[in-house]
Amino acid sequence: MSRQAPTATGSPLVITLDASPTALEFALYEAHEHLGAPLFRGAIREIGPDARFVLDHCPDDNTGNWRVESASHDAALSELLRWLEQHPYRPEIAAAGHRVIHGGDLFSRPVLLNASTLRQLEALVPLAPLHMPHNLAVIRALSRQLPAIPQVACFDTAFHHDMPLVERYFAIPHRWQDMGVRRYGFHGLCYESIAEALPDYMGKAADGRIVVARLGSGVSLCAMHGRRSVATTTSFSPLDGVPGATGCGTLDPGAVVYLLQQGCDAETIDRELHFESGLLGLSGTSGDMRTLLASHQPAARLAVDLFIHQVHRAIGSLAAALGGLDALVFTAGIGENAPRIRQRLCDLGSWLGLKLDNEANVAGRGRISPKHAVPSVWVIPADEARMVARHTVRLTGSLITPPSPSRY
Repeated sequence: MSRQAPTATGSPLVITLDASPTALEFALYEAHEHLGAPLFRGAIREIGPDARFVLDHCPDDNTGNWRVESASHDAALSELLRWLEQHPYRPEIAAAGHRVIHGGDLFSRPVLLNASTLRQLEALVPLAPLHMPHNLAVIRALSRQLPAIPQVACFDTAFHHDMPLVERYFAIPHRWQDMGVRRYGFHGLCYESIAEALPDYMGKAADGRIVVARLGSGVSLCAMHGRRSVATTTSFSPLDGVPGATGCGTLDPGAVVYLLQQGCDAETIDRELHFESGLLGLSGTSGDMRTLLASHQPAARLAVDLFIHQVHRAIGSLAAALGGLDALVFTAGIGENAPRIRQRLCDLGSWLGLKLDNEANVAGRGRISPKHAVPSVWVIPADEARMVARHTVRLTGSLITPPSPSRY
């Protein structure tokens, strides 16, 4: 693949890559200032013996999923690039943007990657050991396979970088703080995407006191004022806050000390807190909210009830941090697709003035509260990949734009 991109449209293309512990998600966009919909979107999931290539969107609408040989993220990237090379559309990649989970105190905005920034990112691996190695592996693999293209890192912590000091620190010894233990906040690219979209939905009210509830397999909430992060439920790691599909949510640190004293090893505790807790751990059957809502098992009902209770508490806490609430926004898989969850949360939040238009809630797009209700309630889809693509185009535009014909 060459750096300049002789595709069917004649435009250079930007690829976005999101490496999680078990998947590599991707999307390809034409590198214009005002991005359209992705030309390609998909993922290689369940990386390992059971890896599958899942294609959600492509120019010829030939979507689907199939088995692939991808035992590692490096192999998954090779499979993806090989498939793109063979596609009739001939999508040539001109630049790449990566969703990187942690920017630490060093990175408050996206950066062009080079040897120096890669060394700095390597130093952040201990802060996010489950994700950062995969993020870095894909960056390095792409550098080997497409060495000519510029790459950009976009950080999931950056949106929260300037939260008030009282939201950024724990009450712990300074030497722990010097080791990097503080509240970072996560899912920042999601919140940045929502913040960018808010004026299109709310007009001038977009700069008011807004709580965004990112309810998906990973769960967090963010308080915004002036479309900037004021507080968020995740902290040192994405585990904190509301329980997710398999993540534990807020847990008394004394419980971890107790488990260590009882002979549990740190690696086992870490694995079980990330992958065997949350909705899955409490229900004993599934971390998928759709499955739990359809179940009549008491443990499944308890998992749903606890989830709703914890989200409700988080909304109240963030409204307190804002000094009031002008709007509540639901986003991500559960937030966008579970009207029963939205209804129960707004019923519980009636003390805040939350109320829904039942028909609009079932439709699940845009404003779902009555026209003049305050706070207003919304369902707004987030698009982290598009956010990464926008940052990549902004930082690499002069590097990837083909010369104008008039220059010849």
